[in-house]
This record gives sequence, C-alpha cells and structure tokens, in this order.
Amino acid sequence: MRSIWKGSIAFGLVNVPVKVYSATESHDIRFHQVHAKDGGRIKYDRICTECGESVPYAEIDKAYDSDEGVRVVLADEDFDKLPVAEKHEIPVLQFVPTEQIDPILFEKSYYLEPDSSSPKAYTLLAETLTQTDRTALVHFTLRQRTRLAALRNRDGVLVLQTLLWPDEVRSVAFPVLDDAEPPKQKELAMAEMLVESMADDFRPDEFTDEYQVELRSLIDDIIARGGEKVLPVTPAGEPAAEDAEVLDLVAALQRSVDAAAAGDESGAAAPARGAAAKKTPARKSAAKKTPAKNTTAEKPTAKKTAAKKTTEKAPAKKSTARKRA
Repeated sequence: MRSIWKGSIAFGLVNVPVKVYSATESHDIRFHQVHAKDGGRIKYDRICTECGESVPYAEIDKAYDSDEGVRVVLADEDFDKLPVAEKHEIPVLQFVPTEQIDPILFEKSYYLEPDSSSPKAYTLLAETLTQTDRTALVHFTLRQRTRLAALRNRDGVLVLQTLLWPDEVRSVAFPVLDDAEPPKQKELAMAEMLVESMADDFRPDEFTDEYQVELRSLIDDIIARGGEKVLPVTPAGEPAAEDAEVLDLVAALQRSVDAAAAGDESGAAAPARGAAAKKTPARKSAAKKTPAKNTTAEKPTAKKTAAKKTTEKAPAKKSTARKRA
C-alpha cells in the first residue's frame, strides 16, 4: 500500500504522527468503451460549447448554476480563501459512545500507521478508545475538503472513517407504514424461532461476489479461445417450481423453520428460500394423490390438480364411445 496523506492526530497536548492509507479497494472489473464495429477505443475531448475549441485542464474553472439560472464561476484562488482545517493535522473534537454513531453515516475507511520511531502515543490512544468504548470524532482534510470522521481502534490499528454530514442523509417517511398492523405474538414467536435456527457468527470470508467471479471466468475463457467476440451460449437452467400461495404467515414461517432445521441435520445450513424451492415439488405431488387434503396453503394447488385430472380423463371417454359405435 502507498500512503495518501501524512500528518498527526492532535490528542489534547499530545501529537500522534500518522500515515494514512485507503483501507478498502474495489475488486470490480473495469471496462472502457470501444466502437462495436471495429473495436477502436472511444476517447472524450473537453470541447467548449461557446467557441468549439478543445480546452486543456489548466484553463478549466468550476461553475455553479443556481435554481434561478445564475451561473457563478470560481477559480482556484477563490477556494483557497475558504476555511479548512489544518491540512496536516487531525484534531480530535470529542469522544462519543460508539453505539451512538448510526452506521448510515459511515462513508470511506482509512488505516492510520504510526509515523515515528516510537509508537507509544499511537498505542496509548488506540487502547484508550477500546477501554472506554468510545469513538473519537475528528476533522480530516483531504483533497481540499474538510470532513467529519470517526476514529476507532480495530485490532490494535487506528481506523479513520469519514462520515456524512447530517444534512446529507435524507429524511424518509413511508405513509404505508403509518397504518401498518403490528405483528401478532404468534407471528413474532415463529419469526424469532426462524432467526434462531439461522443464527450464526459473521464470517465475511464465507461470502463471495459470484458475479465478479463468473465475469472473470467469462473473460478468461474468451481470452483462452483467442479473443473471440462471440460469447458462449449458457444453457438455460430448469424453471423454478412455483410455490403455492401463502395465505398464512405463521405457516410460512413454520416451513422456513423446518427447512432450516433440516439443513442443520444434513450438516449444511441451506438458505430458507433454497430449501423451500426444493420442497415445493413434493407438496405438489402430495396434492395430486390426495386432492381432498384440508390444508389452507395447499387448497389452490389441489384445485388445479383436480382440474388437470378431469381434463385428462375427458378424451378417454370419447374414444370409448367411438369404439362402441
């Protein structure tokens, strides 16, 4: 990793020299645009709509268009007059309880590395944050923009996470929720059973971005075949079986709990949706054998099955009549 910022944390009268590194990176495959006809790279030019000439970056300023149609043009010297925090200092504003920071405010994460021969002040701050269960709110200036950020300890390493300003989080109100009926106790009890049956510790290494894996495999396959433009035809999978209409929420939750329990017994906890899809054909076949089964969720399926049997028997009667004639 390469540091993107150097400075120090102002912790009261104590300065903690640090280097800043981006803590995350995107694994998405990046594409560029090409001409579909001949594969030529598409390039973009900065053309002025007034004079029609190509404009270099050095001659470009920033403009703001107001709602009233007034355009304000600002140059670099205008931005230099704006108040910003010290560019090479991360001042601690206050220490707040960690649970009071809503995760929706988190934006981007950075690692802080001690930048001195003795990391004593660094480790002291990190351990203090852990012992007090608090997070430091700081100001962090990066690329001429002052941001509010949260400073916390993560396994002995200080992590700085930039925060959205409060007015950047949209307020939300869905009228449909105003008249929503509260869940019944039986529904809550079944839902809690389902949660407990699927409860586990969070292990992020167990999850994979399947889309990027398949995309990389597709690209590698095309390269191995000499860069052909024609993509291999992917065979269509079997259509998913349609589940019977769920009329009872408690019954649906019970089936989910049973499916999760069955997954635990087999040694592989399959997702509830996948388990339900596998069990659907069994429910349909059962409905064909016993159409009169009195189960609320299976009535629509039983009616459809009975209708199919009537349709199938009709042609047989006609053929018998013809033979007698």
